[in-house]
Amino acid sequence: MTASALSGPIVLAHAAYRLGEAYAAKGAPQPFVEVRSLKGLEDAVAQAEVLVVSGLWRHSLLERAPRLRFIQSVSAGTDQFPKDALRARGIRLASAQGGNERAVAEHALALMLGLTRRLPEALRNQAAATWRPMIADPAKREQELGGRTLLVIGLGRIGTRIARLAQAFDMRVIGLRRRPLQAGDPVEAVLAPDRLHEALGQADIVALACPLTPETESLIDAAALAAMKPGALLVNVARGRVVDQDALAQALAEGRIAGAGLDCFHDEPLPPEAPFWRMPNVIVTPHSAGETGHYEGRVIDLLLENLERLRRGEELANPVV
Repeated sequence: MTASALSGPIVLAHAAYRLGEAYAAKGAPQPFVEVRSLKGLEDAVAQAEVLVVSGLWRHSLLERAPRLRFIQSVSAGTDQFPKDALRARGIRLASAQGGNERAVAEHALALMLGLTRRLPEALRNQAAATWRPMIADPAKREQELGGRTLLVIGLGRIGTRIARLAQAFDMRVIGLRRRPLQAGDPVEAVLAPDRLHEALGQADIVALACPLTPETESLIDAAALAAMKPGALLVNVARGRVVDQDALAQALAEGRIAGAGLDCFHDEPLPPEAPFWRMPNVIVTPHSAGETGHYEGRVIDLLLENLERLRRGEELANPVV
């Protein structure tokens, strides 16, 4: 793709994020159109050569976008895009990997702390103006992270940062991934995927930070949940379909694991009838782990870097297609 091929407006598409403001603040080197709905995107995409999008993407947009040459994903995950179809049309795709690694890792630790320090219970008591008495049974009191074993499944940028933050809380950290332990990895040991159940049996807390792939879909199924310690916690800041939600709901209801902090689900928004809303040992957050006031600027920085790389004929940052 040459500089002359990037003459049209950039289409910035997101229902909530202020991508246009962030792009303008960086100087807006090319004209842009900002849309906040699928209808707006369907109307604008015909002229787009560059599209910045994530949740508003639909496969049907390809037939409306004859000029499209590059998609910058707003999200780190790109499982929503039809990669083979993009490849066949010569459309490049880059992820926003790294743009939210700090935010997501901090959110994962917040979920761990919220569960171990029983913050949902404290908030319910606060709403009811109830002062909880001291607890005689040590097993029913708040717990500490220090000295506990954390299993991080997926040691990419987010998983690696979760591991580093956990070490600051004096946790023992192990990981699960294909590659063996490397110098500088902030983990005590790395186990291969075929040792998943062994790794789960060691962990007091399991943090999911892996991408959604055919190999990771329903990775945490009924058998995996049965391999976890009875008092273990599950934290998911990856993708909802990494977990078998029915099996998880059953394991939580039966007390086979102690609790879960969940930021992503099979269907989003999470339906009102979903059992997780009403479980006292579950924290639900609305896929907000990566959302901070800095996120739009980081996505636009990636976009501008990739536009320059395309003009120079170089490899993309975070290439997917």
